[in-house]
Amino acid sequence: MLAAGVLGACTLAAPESAPVKPTPVALPLPAAPSQQSEAIRRYYAHLQEDLLVQGLMRVDGGGPDTPYSATMLARNFERIAFYDEHEIGARLQASSGEARLLARWEAPVRVAVEFGPSVPSEQQKADSAFVARFTNRLGRITRHPVRAVSGRANFHVLVIGEDDRTAMQTRFAALLPDLSTANRRLLQNLPRDMHCLVVVSHEDSAKPRITSAVAIVRAEHPTLLRQACFHEEIAQGMGLVNDSPNARPSIFNDDDEFAYLTSHDEKLLQMLYDPRLRIGMTAYEARPIVKQMAGELTAPNT
Repeated sequence: MLAAGVLGACTLAAPESAPVKPTPVALPLPAAPSQQSEAIRRYYAHLQEDLLVQGLMRVDGGGPDTPYSATMLARNFERIAFYDEHEIGARLQASSGEARLLARWEAPVRVAVEFGPSVPSEQQKADSAFVARFTNRLGRITRHPVRAVSGRANFHVLVIGEDDRTAMQTRFAALLPDLSTANRRLLQNLPRDMHCLVVVSHEDSAKPRITSAVAIVRAEHPTLLRQACFHEEIAQGMGLVNDSPNARPSIFNDDDEFAYLTSHDEKLLQMLYDPRLRIGMTAYEARPIVKQMAGELTAPNT
């Protein structure tokens, strides 16, 4: 969804590195938002209004109008968990389309939110509290340790505005040292139609554990659009890195129908972290297990 959708995600295979402790940005806060920042804030406010008028960006998690079967859930899991949407190599590009090995976190996930100096303190407090609640929810869903932290993070969520680009250059270099200069420049200067993304790093081995992730969210987004970015990018950073046009109700879809994680998406995360699946499994190896789990999760009274 990097080029056309409201949200976005991409993956990066990189060797394991030690967690980077957040460091405060030393540059002073701008006296006032720049004209460019104000213009992009207005653009996204209008975009959110347009989406809401169309009945999109739902926060109800799905309902009677969005039924799905065990077959649909299993199909969506395979597409979203075993395929990448984008790859970062010499440049950002579409994935090769080949299935990859199952990847997820093995270590506890420690999520830290960092803000560019232009982000108001009230927004910082609200966003930090929202992310903390969401990480707690992810921990309950996956039964994997996931929590918000203030230091020694391995999952960094950067909320930055147009006026923070210079201030964040050093931080990007520290968190993503293996990116090319061109790709780092892309992440620091997101095109307007690239609203947020996550870069996920795996061990380059037969057991591709996720070792770190960096999500980037525009500070100028209005509240719901910003919260939708938190939901999708952090959830994708857990290992569900692809989108599918067939997934419904789901945030892992380019249609922007849902802003928040849905009942369908919770089941995908439960399946991903079910111990019956192993890191490094192929889609073929996992298929019968996924089918069984999907049947269990969609059975009446489950």
